[in-house]
Amino acid sequence: MALHFELVTPAKQVRSEDVHMVVVPGAEGEFGVLEGHAPFMSTIRDGVLQVYKSEGGTPDEITIEGGFAEVGDNGLTVLAEKVDEGA
Repeated sequence: MALHFELVTPAKQVRSEDVHMVVVPGAEGEFGVLEGHAPFMSTIRDGVLQVYKSEGGTPDEITIEGGFAEVGDNGLTVLAEKVDEGA
């Protein structure tokens, strides 16, 4: 089983892939999302998304600025105001 993850900005879709887990810098604190997570919506703060492609693997780190995260039937969607993949 895998979590479908999408990262988008107002300008473009940055990523769309199946992953093991994503850790999101939520406004109320970091939260991890796995496949089957309950529906959830949160604002996000400036910080680093950690994208784990496999269990126990090293995460890809993506610096983001502001936005929203939504977990639903289709997986996790992060709408970020700005993304820096070179972090």
